[in-house]
Amino acid sequence: MSKWRIFTRGLVRDNAVLVLMIGLCPALATSGTVRDGFGMGLAATFVLLFSNLIISLLRKNIPNEVRIPIFILVISTFVTIIDYFMQAFQPDLYRALGVFVPLIVVNCMILGRAEAFASKNSVFDAILDGLGVGLGFTLALTIMGTVREILGNGTFLGIPVFGESFKKSPVIFMVLSPGAFLIIGILKALINKYVRKEIR
Repeated sequence: MSKWRIFTRGLVRDNAVLVLMIGLCPALATSGTVRDGFGMGLAATFVLLFSNLIISLLRKNIPNEVRIPIFILVISTFVTIIDYFMQAFQPDLYRALGVFVPLIVVNCMILGRAEAFASKNSVFDAILDGLGVGLGFTLALTIMGTVREILGNGTFLGIPVFGESFKKSPVIFMVLSPGAFLIIGILKALINKYVRKEIR
């Protein structure tokens, strides 16, 4: 498999949220605004990138019988780093994301990439995979956050886009979990109809 394909398949073809339908819990809970979705995506990308790197480096020295606990230990190390970083430098975002930052440890997308790819491939390929899957996750959450914030709050990054009249009757449904399911469904349908057909 080419390096470019390793990187790009996580963006669209194997997008964790919109195609594989994994990592949905943080996608639903943290994509209410552009800032929250983008922040959660970057946090997950950081963890994916560095956990893939370390697991690939150590893959030949990890006993098969204890590989899952070791993967979780590596992942939790980077989750702790990003958790403390956000707490120190982005306290508003940290409060908004709440428990979903520590819960990156058990995100099946990250453990799945460690098991399915990083533990079986070279360091460079593992980095490309982690970066591609993470950016695909970030892209999905940012698109969802954009649509939900514009329709649900009438703002983009907190800036009003529809004027004062929209504030009286926003589409409240969009900032709730059912709105997130609706957006995921629409985006998945678009990917299935137009995008995946083009890249096969």
